[in-house]
Amino acid sequence: MTQEKTMGTEQQVALEADDIQAGALGERPSPYVGRYLLLRLHDAVEGRELVRRLHALLVAENQAQQSDPLAWVTVAFTHAGLAALGVPQPTLDSFPDEFREGMARRASELGDEGASSPEHWEWPLGTDAVHVAVSVLAPDEQRLRAVAERARDRYEDLSSVEVVWRQDCYQLPSGRTSFGFKDGIGNPDVEGSGLPLRNTAERPIKAGEFILGYPDETGSLPPMPHPEVLGRNGTYLVFRKLRTDVAAYRRYLRERAHDREEERLLAAKMVGRWPSGAPLALAPDADDPDLGADPARNNSFGYRDDLRGFKCPAGAHARRANPRDALEDEHSVDVRLHRMIRRGTNYGSMLPDGVLEDDGVDRGIIFVFAGSHLKRQFEFVKTQWINDGVFIGAPDESDPLVAGTRAPTDFTIPHLPIRRRLRSLPSFVVTRGGEYCFAPGLRALKWLGDLET
Repeated sequence: MTQEKTMGTEQQVALEADDIQAGALGERPSPYVGRYLLLRLHDAVEGRELVRRLHALLVAENQAQQSDPLAWVTVAFTHAGLAALGVPQPTLDSFPDEFREGMARRASELGDEGASSPEHWEWPLGTDAVHVAVSVLAPDEQRLRAVAERARDRYEDLSSVEVVWRQDCYQLPSGRTSFGFKDGIGNPDVEGSGLPLRNTAERPIKAGEFILGYPDETGSLPPMPHPEVLGRNGTYLVFRKLRTDVAAYRRYLRERAHDREEERLLAAKMVGRWPSGAPLALAPDADDPDLGADPARNNSFGYRDDLRGFKCPAGAHARRANPRDALEDEHSVDVRLHRMIRRGTNYGSMLPDGVLEDDGVDRGIIFVFAGSHLKRQFEFVKTQWINDGVFIGAPDESDPLVAGTRAPTDFTIPHLPIRRRLRSLPSFVVTRGGEYCFAPGLRALKWLGDLET
């Protein structure tokens, strides 16, 4: 049962950590290597046998986390995958509309059009052929292979289980993405997670915003599929493969900067951080690698003292994705209702430093977002803050890195005496595919494996 601890005048909920998949809240190793697999189930009986085996694997891996973390394994299902397992229709209907419809059917609303539309996605992403998603992250190749082999042992003798997609990924020792910026810094602190606080400037976010079965920021329990054993301690995952046009990004900056120093500044203004991870809100004039590497400081800041965006433009990528305290006077918007846990990993080889022409290599980022509310978390942020500029007072501007259907877009950099406006930014990111998945708790996995039809 849920336990409550009194801290001051507030009650803090203790999470049932032994039932939550380790990959949902746990910190990843750094650096790491990883692998994503998508499976298709052609037979419900063998599918449920696979689930029973994966449940045993996750229980063992969760227990290993307590003494010697070797790998982070996560198992999740699409709506089509739950149906393929034989989940009863009333239970399937108890999931929210956006999960039941899937990302591809909501692509137009999300801004995935043109080159990013589902008709151009990698097969089988966005189709009903995707049933089970398995991800493995480990500190090095040796441990990744060991855990991947244990996972493969769970399905290779099941003839009706088909691996339909695989993507290897990695993190550079610097922790940077293909655009050259450190990633994975701005995740929220989750109440009751037991993890060290990363942002002392704000209260931890209620656990129910990320894990089903606990109160969220509204004070209520988020909607949960039934029966309760299936929903409790689960979370929704947004999986997206994004191709990055690094060469076009570099050319755009080079053509608009007088020198390399200005080029780095323009890039930082677009992102909202310096390459080291140092936020512009704390280091507005120059990169500060020590600040960027300090987890006690690099996420502990707000924008209240910079509402006009002279330090960090309001339209910068990081500020759009998380406006922090900049919208506290906007009574119609509560930023805390739109936070997500974000996991980004690189795929494909890095474009060598200084190269301005595309080499034809498919490279980019695998983004995974975790939360309890697909619509008011991921979909709201993507449509209202990333794709649109109304909330920052720039209705004709979109995110400078992920302009989507609004490309080409402009980007305003506040400055005295005259602001600077970058014109006609293309979209440097193209969606290659995506899925909405549900990662159940361990008891729920057992329930799925024991279904009888």
